[in-house]
Amino acid sequence: MAIALAIETSCDETAVAIVKNREVLSSVVASQMDIHAEYGGVVPEVASRHHVEAINPAIAQALTEAQVNWDHIDVVSATCAPGLMGALLTGLTAAKTLAMVHGKPFLGTHHLEGHIYASYLTDPQLQPPFVCLLVSGGHTSLIAVRGCGDYELVGQTRDDAAGEAFDKVARLLALGYPGGPIIDKLAATGNPKAFRLPEGRVSVPGGGFHPYDTSFSGLKTAVRYLIERLQKEQPDAPLPVEDIAASFQEAVVKALVKRAIAASQNLNIPTVVVGGGVAANSGLRAGLAAAAEPLEIRVIFPPMKFCTDNAAMIACAASEHFAAGRRSPLTLKANSRMGITQVMELYKP
Repeated sequence: MAIALAIETSCDETAVAIVKNREVLSSVVASQMDIHAEYGGVVPEVASRHHVEAINPAIAQALTEAQVNWDHIDVVSATCAPGLMGALLTGLTAAKTLAMVHGKPFLGTHHLEGHIYASYLTDPQLQPPFVCLLVSGGHTSLIAVRGCGDYELVGQTRDDAAGEAFDKVARLLALGYPGGPIIDKLAATGNPKAFRLPEGRVSVPGGGFHPYDTSFSGLKTAVRYLIERLQKEQPDAPLPVEDIAASFQEAVVKALVKRAIAASQNLNIPTVVVGGGVAANSGLRAGLAAAAEPLEIRVIFPPMKFCTDNAAMIACAASEHFAAGRRSPLTLKANSRMGITQVMELYKP
């Protein structure tokens, strides 16, 4: 069984992990959340600077916690796409350097493939095919997973990602950053039926709606109009923040669950796995599980610590490609926008 050391620096988390097959030996995450909170979002230049400062201590800590040295490591990997270019380059350069210095094979890994593989850390016996609902701050996709590197994109957002919509609505409500955890907490005490908000359907030429694509920009705008109306009608009354949060979360969950279940049924794939930061949302976890149970659809969520960006999921994906005999050239470049269906471009026999 190969032991992989992986580095993840696609956004604002400096993460290093060591994974043996699908067992996590160590997982270190140096978060920049508090640093970017004062800006209301991630500042790319600031993120890159802090990656440079945090990466060497994170590598050392991962090796110590795993109780291994470089003689035990079989392959070195780093996220190379997609993400913030400066952030990606920091981790990619570090991984290439480590591979060269220690004479190890190198693998570039796709960030979204990592989120798919987070569920393998939950269930080591998981095997394709399955449908992956990938929901994060930058991506909302439905992916038919047929094998390692074999992905079909069946649905995606046409504008804002689900996590991005959470952040923007939180900003409208002056709740702070990141918005997802705050809204989830407030929604627990609010009335999800208090306000009717749009589901985010995408029309198709000739009539009807796309079965799997989503649109959250209109939902965000509807929340803004709702807030403005309430403030105009009742200028002296406090906003019903809990009810707005609950109604907004209900609309997002409804859209995601409906499409994930439809993909599972229409593709005849009775397993749905969920990845990405929004996979930690309690409403989504409860809603998808409730919809799937009577249809005998199996649903797998990663543990909370593997929902947000981490290097364990990157190492797990790299291990699978390594076992399949794939390698990446040391000339591999970072790519800020590579799609999930292009994963195999990262490897050569």
